[in-house]
Amino acid sequence: MTGKAPDTPIAMEGPVLLFGGPYSNLNATQALLREARRLGIPPGRTICTGDVVAYCGRPAETVGAIRAAGIHVVMGNCEESLGWESPDCGCGFAEGTACERMAVEWYAYANRAISPDDRAWMRGLPRRIDIALGGRRLAVVHGSVGRINRFVFASSPEELKRAEIDLAGTDGVVGGHCGLPFTQTPGGRLWHNPGAIGLPANDGTPRAWFSLLTPLRGGLRVEHRALDYDHAGEARAMRRANLAGGYADALESGLWPSCGVLPPGEAARRSKPLTPETVRWTPSAGRRPPSSIPVRGISAARLTAGSPGHPVKGHKPPATNKLIRF
Repeated sequence: MTGKAPDTPIAMEGPVLLFGGPYSNLNATQALLREARRLGIPPGRTICTGDVVAYCGRPAETVGAIRAAGIHVVMGNCEESLGWESPDCGCGFAEGTACERMAVEWYAYANRAISPDDRAWMRGLPRRIDIALGGRRLAVVHGSVGRINRFVFASSPEELKRAEIDLAGTDGVVGGHCGLPFTQTPGGRLWHNPGAIGLPANDGTPRAWFSLLTPLRGGLRVEHRALDYDHAGEARAMRRANLAGGYADALESGLWPSCGVLPPGEAARRSKPLTPETVRWTPSAGRRPPSSIPVRGISAARLTAGSPGHPVKGHKPPATNKLIRF
């Protein structure tokens, strides 16, 4: 497992800001932190799902910005690998793929840039953070509850997500790693990926993605939000660092240099712009919630158009999920 369940979740009142994958992208990281301040969300209610360091050109500076912000950070596979000086990033890329070949370059660059003090910080990060929000308990992990570098996509089997939430023993799971934002309610529980800020979502736009979780009576409001930042400046920083491969171009084009990790459904949506959306989640009736978080069970419902947080159309959901976007 990616981490033992904490005995007590961190109680959070008010909106929680979630984001994944800063990926050594300093401009995006600084823009996200400014947005948190603009929204009035303190560091204690801001959570990163890991991979602070990865593809882009300013690993040490990005770690410095995250550490100085004092936010919650879950250990990602990159923190695990860099913290213990592993020979590769541990991303889970298939052998011989373009993703694996490009990872050799950026991981070597990051490995040279990270200080011993930053490695010690990475080793000390939790593999799982549990939060109590709106009467619900959520486990925040990097990839999945069972494996730190498991890719869980919107199109991944519902049975996998149900099993992972069962393994967590919570009302839902917040996970990152795959880099694409989506929200689903397998079995009436929550699986949520806030997306990544360090690379675009392969949708043909340079925007990054994060999310807000706001407690409501009986449930949560989940908002997927886009983040604009100086992507061109970050691409220039990558080229100055001689990291001029496909990822520098991706910051500007909004398209990943390789789609080898993507299932067919996600690969087919390449270059189709995502749209921000808001959903309302309440656990389904009939399920016994974790005993540490007393809840009432009621059915899931969508927020109507005109609700806060840009509730507009996204991609058509699979038939097996009543609630999914992106």
